[in-house]
Amino acid sequence: MIRRPARLLLIATAATVAMTAAAADYVAIPGGVFVSALAVDGAAARIAIEPFAMRVEPVTNAEFLDFVRMHPGWQRGQVSPLFAGPQYLSAWQGPLTLGPDARPGQPVTSVSWFAARAFCASEQARLPTWYEWEYVAAADVTRRDARRDPARNQDILDAIQGSTGERPGAIGRHRADAWGVRDLNRLLWEWTGDYAAMFPNADARVAGAGPSLALCGGSALAFADKNQFALMMRIAALTALKPADAAPRVGFRCVREGHGR
Repeated sequence: MIRRPARLLLIATAATVAMTAAAADYVAIPGGVFVSALAVDGAAARIAIEPFAMRVEPVTNAEFLDFVRMHPGWQRGQVSPLFAGPQYLSAWQGPLTLGPDARPGQPVTSVSWFAARAFCASEQARLPTWYEWEYVAAADVTRRDARRDPARNQDILDAIQGSTGERPGAIGRHRADAWGVRDLNRLLWEWTGDYAAMFPNADARVAGAGPSLALCGGSALAFADKNQFALMMRIAALTALKPADAAPRVGFRCVREGHGR
């Protein structure tokens, strides 16, 4: 029989896990047909997007701190070098200490693709596919596809170029877009689940990850829409990384299947 104090501890722990998982706010994204800026076999790709739900905001330092407390194997100094390199959580003062360069409300960065995927799994979610991310990122505050607006594109490009190499600031400085999602374009780079499929060298892909973007060789880095310079920079930044790498502007957010919240 479990003694009463131990039982109370187990109940409290379970409640804490449930509260952490429930704290994330997801918004439903309806499916549709999306014309990607990426080229497939030299032509614009029309992609069928199934309904899914996306985190309204990127994962924060505070949320990731809760995660590594509950999953010590992902703490800095404990995680295998196969899954996280020497820059993993480098802005944190210690394995369980954030510090002045990693405020609780800032997006967590310097986190590997493996760690990001593990976090999402911990809240019954996954990393978005590239096309899911691009589909939502096409929006501005009033339109679900604002990519033909030169002023919008230049604004995103200016924000990216002005902050290259810096850690992102606090979440929420920009209005939510037409989907209800915040800080998708200007604040930081974000991992996608299938980013490695964009490598021109198939041998560089993550073990076990199929070419889910349906892109072949160097055509993966070809653009059907040459006006999407900010998107080109994002893909160049992501495809320069290996899954165990970490970078000061690379964070993530999670998605769930269907309209799951």
